[in-house]
Amino acid sequence: MGLSRRRFVECTCKSVAGLGMAHALRRFGLMNAYAQSITDYKALVCVFMFGGNDGNNLVVPTDATGYTAYSTARGGTDSLVLLAPGGPNTLLPITLANNQAVYGSNMFGLHPVMPEMQSLFNNKALAIQANVGPLIKPTTKTQYQTAGWQKPTNLFSHSDQQNEWQTSGPNSQGTTGWGGRIADVIQYANSGSQYPTLVSLAGAAVFAAGKNTNPVTLLAQNANGSGVSPAVTGVNCSSGSSQSSTANCNARTTTIQQVLQFDTGISLVQSASDAANKSFLYTQLLNNSRAGQIPPWAAFPTTSIGNQLRQVAEIIQVRQMLNMNRQIFFVSLGGFDTHSGQGTTLGTGQQPNLLSQLSPALNAFYNATVAMNLQNSVTTFTLSDFARTLQPNTGGGSDHAWGNHQLILGGAVKGGDMYGQYPHLVLGGSDDAGNNGRWIPTTSIDQYGATLASWFGVALSDLPNIFPNLGNFQTQNLGFV
Repeated sequence: MGLSRRRFVECTCKSVAGLGMAHALRRFGLMNAYAQSITDYKALVCVFMFGGNDGNNLVVPTDATGYTAYSTARGGTDSLVLLAPGGPNTLLPITLANNQAVYGSNMFGLHPVMPEMQSLFNNKALAIQANVGPLIKPTTKTQYQTAGWQKPTNLFSHSDQQNEWQTSGPNSQGTTGWGGRIADVIQYANSGSQYPTLVSLAGAAVFAAGKNTNPVTLLAQNANGSGVSPAVTGVNCSSGSSQSSTANCNARTTTIQQVLQFDTGISLVQSASDAANKSFLYTQLLNNSRAGQIPPWAAFPTTSIGNQLRQVAEIIQVRQMLNMNRQIFFVSLGGFDTHSGQGTTLGTGQQPNLLSQLSPALNAFYNATVAMNLQNSVTTFTLSDFARTLQPNTGGGSDHAWGNHQLILGGAVKGGDMYGQYPHLVLGGSDDAGNNGRWIPTTSIDQYGATLASWFGVALSDLPNIFPNLGNFQTQNLGFV
């Protein structure tokens, strides 16, 4: 049976009583409830593929001209990274609704390990944004090769590009992410809530860091519901615990509460203690709100990305208990740095094994939003360090590149289509920054993020403060949602 609002408030009060109610609520930084003007619910879910997903094998042209260009540039039928060496028939066909993206054709195929994404695309719940990446302003190959032209720093570097994708900054020095800055300007929608607008289940990501708001970082739980915030490691209180383990859990909880209240007099330790205090309180608050809730969806895959997205669904399920109208989530899947052993089929390489985890997890999450009747209120999107070179290397992999293709999923998405410009797959051609298939982006991160932020409810006047280079681009809303 669901937890009543009165019971929820009672449990919440008890959970923070050990730290002092006034002190705890002051730490939450509650806003004036009268400031709230948004009453509907929306959530953004960012899925970061760390390492640099090879977008060239995510979506492939299947018409004769396009596939021949792809096959030739990937090294021909002897290539260890070429999908469908016998022809494009083994790719998962998708037909674009409107966009004649390239080669005068709208015929493409998804990686063979992603049938769930094919189904969602064909059912118009999934869209593709082609060739998006960090840009300061629109850039051609000639301009890129011109000395002094403004371009992002340290292109093709993992750490720098991970930072730039998450901050939308022109260099890798940014300390706040565009997810965090969206939370800064939209937090008034959650006034009166004790729970943060932004939740990361993938560590302390810069994407989630705001100027005026801080995320809560949670540990992705196992399927049985066990697991807590990393800040309170050692406390493991699942709803299915035995009487003995529950007693042990309560004892550990009390001990950690006492430790977190200890003031050392050393500012650095006190700051860390304060962060741990908040994380502990948020975890307790979330556990209280989830008590007795029965998920209305089918099981999620028991993979890392499956567990993260399942927990996102569980938090969304109790949004009303938490008094949330806007939420942002950050999850991740790593291992896409495929310099060797990239492979093309399950069991033969790294990328297909990872994409075969991502596709069913995203599908399960979308189905969970349908079960909650929230599919039109939740939009999921992907990011990654960069794409990889179309030309393979000698190790059966591919090297760091630039512009990449991303997925956008949800009921509000104008799916069944590709947005932006798919590159001409010609090594050394007009779309190539060099000679091995590093695509110069034709869509910027700022445009991509601003489109999502606008759907989320961010005012047009706030967009330039979140996306510093947005004004350099004529089109500021890409129209995929």
